[in-house]
Amino acid sequence: MNTSISRERIVIVGGGAGGISLASRLLRDGVKAQITVIDPAEVHFYQPYWTLVGGGVVQALDSAKLMKDVMPSGVEWLREAVVDLQAAKKQLTTDAGRIVEFDYLVLAPGIQIDWDKIPGFRETLGKGGVCSIYDFRQAEKTWEMVRTFRGGHAIFNGAATPIKCGGAPMKIMFLSEETFRENGVRGRTPVKFKTPGGVIFGVKEYADALTKVVRERDIQTEFGHTLQRIEPMTKEATFTVQKPGGSQETYTERYDLMHVTPHMSAPDWIKRSDVAVADGPLKGWVKVDAHTLQSPDFPYVFALGDAAGLPGHPKTGAAVRKQYPVVAKNLQTVMKGFPPTNFYDGYSSCPIVTGRSKLILAEFVYGNRIKSSFPSFMPSDTERYDSWLLKRYGLAPMYWYGMLKGLV
Repeated sequence: MNTSISRERIVIVGGGAGGISLASRLLRDGVKAQITVIDPAEVHFYQPYWTLVGGGVVQALDSAKLMKDVMPSGVEWLREAVVDLQAAKKQLTTDAGRIVEFDYLVLAPGIQIDWDKIPGFRETLGKGGVCSIYDFRQAEKTWEMVRTFRGGHAIFNGAATPIKCGGAPMKIMFLSEETFRENGVRGRTPVKFKTPGGVIFGVKEYADALTKVVRERDIQTEFGHTLQRIEPMTKEATFTVQKPGGSQETYTERYDLMHVTPHMSAPDWIKRSDVAVADGPLKGWVKVDAHTLQSPDFPYVFALGDAAGLPGHPKTGAAVRKQYPVVAKNLQTVMKGFPPTNFYDGYSSCPIVTGRSKLILAEFVYGNRIKSSFPSFMPSDTERYDSWLLKRYGLAPMYWYGMLKGLV
């Protein structure tokens, strides 16, 4: 037990994967501090299941538990939302008008879904052939649309912004395409993957493997294509495409089913605060050291998870699993008056489901370098059934009963 740390105020913003896991680890480490978790949510979601919900593999309720059942005993749970942060003053404000002061702050608020950034998206979401797995209820509606689809033009669009789990748009595409084949409508359903990016995946070895899959499945990939607008009445989508030389061309395409990846960003109060990156590719995200996860401007502030401004945007649950122990150790070190000594290597993992019995287990670190957990018997750059079993039956129990308990 660590008895050398005085009872100070640690505030953790966010009751998601990062916040709950960190709070549990700090309690296990015997930190003598008043720990407060701020989050208004009554339900905690295991969001990696939402692609499987949209693909008809699991039920939406399988992804949900009451927040009170995952909140660790021994912390104060403040059921309010943060609306303002002034790290320099060591205080934040909630939507109830409450001012919360802290000695140490950990930001793990997750990512903000900007549903209104694509005109026409919100009003047609969940009907008229437009779906998205990035919401508990909408994931269910996605499966209903895919299951009952009778053929036509199917479009799956990639991300125009950093998103949580960058491979999710492909996962739901592969699961949907498999369903089309099983239902006998694939022959009259051209499937397109349109993405603003220039490659199908940022790590070459995984990009090569995924390119092979889309070719075998006769899926058309279109790079440099960004969704700009949806016209629900005519079921048309407007895209811009980047042309050689830097010019853009605008065109409209009809859809019968379209899975849309919404824009995402750091929460607005983060973007307005003094902890946000001011400019550059990480603008708006929490400014932290890429390895210690500590703010360079406010040494008593740390961040982890989707809101952290990290190179390559490792916004996955697997990344959080590697980040929270680093933050826990570094926070305790800083509380003792020493600089942080533990380092995060940028690890992230994206189990890219390519069907209901196989997936490519993409694992990588900073610099888009592969870092396989089981390189000798589970190669990560090929479709595998054992990797699917890990995703389907292993990762969720590890999350609920290991990670959220501060154990793994």
